[in-house]
Order: sequence, then structure tokens, then C-alpha cells
Amino acid sequence: MDSETGARLREIRSKTGLSQRQLAKASGVANATISQIESGALNPTVGMLKKVLGGIPISLSDFFADDFSFTDQVFFSADKLLQLGEGGVSYLQVGNHLHNKSIQMMKECYQPGAHTGKHAIQHEGEECGIILSGSLEVQVGEEKKVLKTGDAYYFKSSVPHHFKNVGRDPCELITACSPPSF
Repeated sequence: MDSETGARLREIRSKTGLSQRQLAKASGVANATISQIESGALNPTVGMLKKVLGGIPISLSDFFADDFSFTDQVFFSADKLLQLGEGGVSYLQVGNHLHNKSIQMMKECYQPGAHTGKHAIQHEGEECGIILSGSLEVQVGEEKKVLKTGDAYYFKSSVPHHFKNVGRDPCELITACSPPSF
């Protein structure tokens, strides 16, 4: 996440008429944590930010989108993919908005040691992915496996899941989620 994450969260929370305490209660995240994120003192993991945004509710893609117009664009150049995160874990989404769409597709990159956070991710739908390079530890419920180039996964997203790059090189993968809920 970049340094603007906190300011953006504060702006969206305010526009929806929620106080920090109300958002904390709705999301199940401590008020102090939300305050630290908004002030820039805490840079949330993707998993933590998703949990906070669940209390608004707003998807990660809508949180990071700059343009709120809903067009039926067909082609997307590499430099026009929507950046949903950067740093240890980055996500490039095909399409700016997924309003009335059935699939969310992304190119993800995990730097060595990077992970989705200490809290498992859960959301409605199904997701799958294929490793393009590197290795990624994927935990779904009680099952855990290190996947390498060419390996893939597919599971129901309502099962708690977690991703971590346990290798020495960046891990790149292509993922899809249906319905878009990330």
C-alpha cells in the first residue's frame, strides 16, 4: 500500500457517514488500528485493509479506483491495469471497475517473504490461480502447499485462506475470482 491509503480510507469513511468507532464495530477491527491507518502510522496488509473495507462495504478495486465511470472497455494496455497494491504484495487488475461483472482477474506479485497478512482472507465466491514464476505457499483451511511455476489452485473463497512467498525470488501469478469480491 502507498502513503495515500490512510487518507483515502478517511475520505471514503467520511463520505459514507461512518465514524471511526462505527467502522471499527462494523469491520471487527480495533478503533485504534483504524486511527493508525488513517493517520499514516500503520501501513495495513491487504488482508487487514480488506477486513476494514468490509465494514463500509467497498471492494479493494473500488477503493483504489480513480475513475468511477462504468464503461464496457474491451482492451487494456499493460500501463492501464489498475494497481490495487504495491510493495511486498502487488495486484494489477484487469479493468477499473467491476460493477455488474462476473469475474475479477489479476496479475499478482509477492516479493520474497511477503504475505497477505496475519489474518486469513475470506469472501464469497471461488478463486483460482496459476503460478507464472517463483513459489508461493497457499493455505486454504487446514490444507497448506508450496506451489511452484506451472502449479495452480482452485477453491471456495469462503474458506479462510492465506498466501506467502516462501522462496528467494518474487512470485508472479495470474488469478481469477468470481464473483468479484476482492
